[in-house]
Amino acid sequence: MSDGLGREESAAPMFGFVRGPQDFFGGLAIIAVALFALYAGSDLSGMQGFSFGPGTAPRLFAGLLIAFGVGITITGVVLPGPKLERWGIRGIVLTIASILCFAVTIRPLGLVIASFVSFMVGAFATDEVRWKEAAVAGALLTAGCVILFLYILNLPFQLWPQF
Repeated sequence: MSDGLGREESAAPMFGFVRGPQDFFGGLAIIAVALFALYAGSDLSGMQGFSFGPGTAPRLFAGLLIAFGVGITITGVVLPGPKLERWGIRGIVLTIASILCFAVTIRPLGLVIASFVSFMVGAFATDEVRWKEAAVAGALLTAGCVILFLYILNLPFQLWPQF
């Protein structure tokens, strides 16, 4: 049964008060990530007068994440929503593998190869990938990275492997 907003109503409230389990637990997960970010950046200095310290932006973004997480959690309590669905570990593992792939290959292989390969590793995270489209998207993303990091931000990345 739908509530008119594209949400499927769950049959019985979970825990007696949760009407939208996906929103409720998704909001709690966002809050957990934000609390971890606050913990991880706790040793960074914050605002000092009018100058930003290295911990200012992470604290601001973590605060925003907590606010959004609380809002989403409340939505899960107040509005009916879809039940929790089964999820696999493949997407999580391959997304993390993609990030690690980029971290490991950026120095020896350069920005072009590292960004394209890590994008393609991330594409393995779903069964629904269309490989031709993923290759085109990876090439465009790689070109965007080169333009952004080398030409707009003037960062000293090497483009190609140096043998």
